[in-house]
Amino acid sequence: MLGLFQCLARLPLSWMQRLGAALGWLVWALSPTYRRNFKAHVKSAGIAWPEARPAIAAMGQMVAELPWSWMRAPDVKLAPHIHEWQGAELFESAMQSGRGAIFITPHIGCWELGAQAVAERFSPQFGPMVVLYRPARKAMLEAVVSKGRNRPGFVAVPTNTSGIRTLLRTLRSGGLVGLLPDQVPPKGQGVWVPFFGREVYTMTLLGKLAQQTGAAVLLSHCERLGSGKGFRIIIEQLNPHEFSDVNATPEQTASALNRGLEQLIRRLPGQYLWGYARDKQPRDFG
Repeated sequence: MLGLFQCLARLPLSWMQRLGAALGWLVWALSPTYRRNFKAHVKSAGIAWPEARPAIAAMGQMVAELPWSWMRAPDVKLAPHIHEWQGAELFESAMQSGRGAIFITPHIGCWELGAQAVAERFSPQFGPMVVLYRPARKAMLEAVVSKGRNRPGFVAVPTNTSGIRTLLRTLRSGGLVGLLPDQVPPKGQGVWVPFFGREVYTMTLLGKLAQQTGAAVLLSHCERLGSGKGFRIIIEQLNPHEFSDVNATPEQTASALNRGLEQLIRRLPGQYLWGYARDKQPRDFG
């Protein structure tokens, strides 16, 4: 698997995106369960079908981008592919204040490249982005995922107590932490709160980190501008009072997170991962 990804990483990104779009539609055609879940989630969110339909191809593009994202040579920079930055000043302000920042990138657009672009642009000045890393469940994928998660500008820490402590130390020293906020967390590390009209198990880690450190919570996404046309990165700050209030309950901070995600997804429904089982039951930790 590692060798295959390394070979695919040598192909132009535009080729992989076009191949990925076809892959997305192939999966759609062959999987009734995927189609059913996709449509149910779109309907639950109240999104018009023509607006969500492009996400079928976008899912395949996301998969096809992974070899290039994870395995490209270190000297192949992302900067030429990022045609626009919006909100970079919010990130710089948060880091320069010494409060640190929690950078959250949900399953929308090309989230892998978005986080890498932030690390590439800002880690020389502000230090690496520290991210939680959970080994792949399948051994054949572990070498691929591990290599992809340890690119320049990143420090991966385990999803255990030691890793959480590292995140806290990083933020308290004014550093940068990255989280994927819309994954279903392990049992005991989330709460059930609304998301597009249905109860979903939502992480409480984000609220705890913000409350204990006062770090800024920055929501970002990397929008595809079309196959071979590059990307736009948009950074915005979620309401600081909803996350820094030490009296807020886990349910309140988790609900604030989901409201922010909903607003983002409504703006870009054609690049959201609608097939993800966001309302599935959490697994036991480990």
